[in-house]
Amino acid sequence: MAKYMLIMRGTDESNAALMAGFEELAARTYSYIEELVKAGVFVAAEGLDDARQGVVVDFSGEAPVVTDGPYGETKELFGGYFMLDVASKQEAVEWAKRIPAVTGSKIEVRRVAGDDEMPLDGQGSVEERVGSESSGRI
Repeated sequence: MAKYMLIMRGTDESNAALMAGFEELAARTYSYIEELVKAGVFVAAEGLDDARQGVVVDFSGEAPVVTDGPYGETKELFGGYFMLDVASKQEAVEWAKRIPAVTGSKIEVRRVAGDDEMPLDGQGSVEERVGSESSGRI
């Protein structure tokens, strides 16, 4: 089994449509999560607050610069995610196609790299480096 993140991306227009039909979409989303749980593939799901309430920390200069809100040129914003533990990318895609979404939304499907795929310095896996202190988790 492999973990996949189903990343919800929206535009100003799709986010407005989402808010207009929020109660119905929320009910459909809870039913979707129940299906994921029954199938034994659900790991987590979270939605994010309005991007205008966040900040951006930009590391393109000598010192980090903090600005309010999302990047001005962003056309699509990350709005939340579902994390699934499934047998294949295709299974993740099939679940993504069933997410209750509004017109204009997109779902990006990305595999989550395992602990053994992320060596800190080429000298072994993270799990080997961290040891028993964190039971293999970062």
